[in-house]
Amino acid sequence: MKAWLLKDFGLSNLHLEEVPTPVPQPGELLVKVGAVSLNFRDKATVDEPHRVRKPLIPVPDAAGMVVKVGEGVSRFKPGDRVNSALYSRWIDGPPGPNEPDYCLGMPLPGGLAEYMIIHEESAVKAPDMMSDEQASTLPIAALTAWYSLMDIGNLQSGQTVLVQGTGGVSIFAAQIAAAHGARIIATSSSDANLAKVKALGVSEGINYKTHPNWEQKVLELTEGNGVDITIDVAGGNGLNQSVAATKVAGIITQVGFLTGQTSALNLMPLIFRQTTIRGIAVAPRTSFERMNPFLDKHKIKPVIDRVYAFEEAVQAYEHLARGPFGKVVVRIAD
Repeated sequence: MKAWLLKDFGLSNLHLEEVPTPVPQPGELLVKVGAVSLNFRDKATVDEPHRVRKPLIPVPDAAGMVVKVGEGVSRFKPGDRVNSALYSRWIDGPPGPNEPDYCLGMPLPGGLAEYMIIHEESAVKAPDMMSDEQASTLPIAALTAWYSLMDIGNLQSGQTVLVQGTGGVSIFAAQIAAAHGARIIATSSSDANLAKVKALGVSEGINYKTHPNWEQKVLELTEGNGVDITIDVAGGNGLNQSVAATKVAGIITQVGFLTGQTSALNLMPLIFRQTTIRGIAVAPRTSFERMNPFLDKHKIKPVIDRVYAFEEAVQAYEHLARGPFGKVVVRIAD
């Protein structure tokens, strides 16, 4: 089969080559990959040194068809369409201490190939209403948004949610929150992108270039109270602004680190506002299985900025680095 192999760190070391097609072992599925989608994690995997066995087939987020099953498989059969899940062993409940050791796409082989192995216990039935390109956007971006809002945030109709930027997680969060009857405030550096997200159900948009103290604008829009839930994708010292923009005893779900992996956090506002900051590293399989019927019921379609051909994976990564509106997808098979 053809597969993209990361032989060392840096995009120049990602090469398309012929490798043996994997054989499913007991409990495993051999999946013909239809499409994969890229996340900021994938850029970090390529750009930053990690202790992984190289060459590595990157990208965990995939959708495709089961073509062969290993001994003892009972949850799926050949012909079923499935999604991968980032964590191959996190099925339900809280994560174990070593879940990152069993992530697809790094350190385990991912889906940027014609075929991939997925264990039947981590696979999820792909939504019938979605193409492989659409379904491939769900495993990290949509599921992170869902888990943040519904499982951790316990979002209620009528509450207010703040989303940062217009990447995959933020757009899914806006779509899910709007479908659940929440009010959404979005930040972005682009007025054009703010106009686009308003069409998806966002109530108010704040350009953080025009309003660098954007947390004050959030407070103005919420009668000084702040939002119920903040989806923070930026990280860095901007976390202090997220604390200020979130209501007393509100929740910040920390899902990204676009502006920095460290933060000089001002503790006094955090303490006196009694803010909960919860780190989010996607979600278990059971959360995925709760999300898909909701997406189906509310006819939520993923926002895809562009679909690239399999041979154009490097260009897809370059597009990701520029900051897409929504998701960047690579079609593996027609």
